[in-house]
Amino acid sequence: MGVAKYVKNEKDAILEVTLQSGIKVKGSYGPDDLDAVGFDYERDLAEPGKYPFTRGIHPEGYRSRAWTTRQYSGFGTPHETNERFKLLISHGQTGLNVAFDLPTQMGYDSDDPKVEGEVGRVGMAVDTLRDFEVAFADIKLDRIGSGLTINAVASVMLAMYQAMAEKRAFDLTRISATPQNDILKEMIGRGAWIYPVEDAVRLIGDTIEYSITTLPRCNPVSVCGYYMRESGANPAQEIGFALEIANAYIDEAIHRGLSVDDVARRITFNFNIFGNLWEQVAKFRAARKLWAKNLKEKYGASDPRAMHLRGLFGGGGFGLTKAQPENNIIRSAYYALAAALAGAQTTALCSFDEAFTIPTPRAALLSLRTCELLMDEIGLRDTVDPLAGSYFIETLTKQMEEKIQEERQRIQDVGGMVAAVSTGFAQKLVAQQAYEWERGLKNGEFVKIGVNKYVDETDNPEVELHEYDPATQERQIEGLKQVKAERSDAEVKRTLNELNRAARAKENVMPPLVDCCKAYCTVGEMAGVFREVFGEFQEPNIF
Repeated sequence: MGVAKYVKNEKDAILEVTLQSGIKVKGSYGPDDLDAVGFDYERDLAEPGKYPFTRGIHPEGYRSRAWTTRQYSGFGTPHETNERFKLLISHGQTGLNVAFDLPTQMGYDSDDPKVEGEVGRVGMAVDTLRDFEVAFADIKLDRIGSGLTINAVASVMLAMYQAMAEKRAFDLTRISATPQNDILKEMIGRGAWIYPVEDAVRLIGDTIEYSITTLPRCNPVSVCGYYMRESGANPAQEIGFALEIANAYIDEAIHRGLSVDDVARRITFNFNIFGNLWEQVAKFRAARKLWAKNLKEKYGASDPRAMHLRGLFGGGGFGLTKAQPENNIIRSAYYALAAALAGAQTTALCSFDEAFTIPTPRAALLSLRTCELLMDEIGLRDTVDPLAGSYFIETLTKQMEEKIQEERQRIQDVGGMVAAVSTGFAQKLVAQQAYEWERGLKNGEFVKIGVNKYVDETDNPEVELHEYDPATQERQIEGLKQVKAERSDAEVKRTLNELNRAARAKENVMPPLVDCCKAYCTVGEMAGVFREVFGEFQEPNIF
């Protein structure tokens, strides 16, 4: 989805293309282009599985292990979510990617008057450990990894996941959960934040520190360039800002005396795919290289595994359209192709109806089959990094590297990502880019089929909508009432008091959070302790 316009020369109309990251694409490429960007095989490419991992983190690529497929799912009550989990697993899905409703994300219980009408609307409602027990019933936690798309209360959800696993007698060294837990990107581009910047980053440090000692297969942070891209960031900003966010979390952990190798092995990334295919592939190849170089050169990492950029590359819902929705099936297939060509470890592919609604079972299965077709029929597992050595791709990867570094430097120049977010600098950059994108769509500078090109005025799409059931909130509140009636009030008070004490003493809050979850304290009660101790983030004025 580059800037594409025709200009006249003496003979023909020639297409001139400038990618959204600002790179101009030539009509053809050759050895001279590699020389022009200073390409060196060993320094810039190397063998698959070797530093700087441009070609992928595994020597055999998808020949040794296929990418994990995780359709984003979760809605209504935990019972409904459990049914969708089982449906997807029965059809071959190999991991879960869990959606939470907005009240849960913002640390409110389903019976809070402020959240009326939002319970279970855009994700699963979670109030207590009981909800996790229902949602993950019969799911083999030591075989199926779970991504938890939660941020401000990610520490609560990770504690809840552990408490659930312990109640079901799973070995904690074998369970795998990845809470998104990237609060800085929430403050930049999505908005589901609660606590002030420094305190929010401290909670992330607690989850990193705790996971190293107690939950060795859990990835406590998934740095999410995805949502910054959805909020308007261009591809170079998406990667550049994500790397600087990751550095902020590493700095917090190192300040606690942790080693960079231990910390980096537990950081994953969540990136977006929509737009120009070649730009997406080059973006991810450059990201792997820059992450490895960052860890080795800035932090002195020595373990090659710690330098692996492990990522979920997902088809962005922002790239979908309400106009001509069947086109989204084709778009999603190309998004999955880009992820595979770029070496994703995990793909969560958007469903064609997501521009309208929570994905229906049919749409979710189509997305799952799209990934399986690429794996088992189309040949994306045949060889490692099949575009390696292309004059175009290698030149573009080097150019993307330069653009990403420029965006990183902008953040570094203001003191790093914590300072950039606290002052609103990063938010302003993304808001400006979002404005440019919308303006480009309106004037046709950015081509969007069905929206500003090949528009069908008679288009009347037939899409099955997921209707919100107001009774969802009633059922959820009834379940919450039952839990409150059955739990020990004394144990609730004791564990919440201990959580309050630990938060004020700046101790790691994960052990008391696990105890709170086992006592069936609610999400609102636990988040309320942090609200009382930390206060809430006040957005800076960016205009």
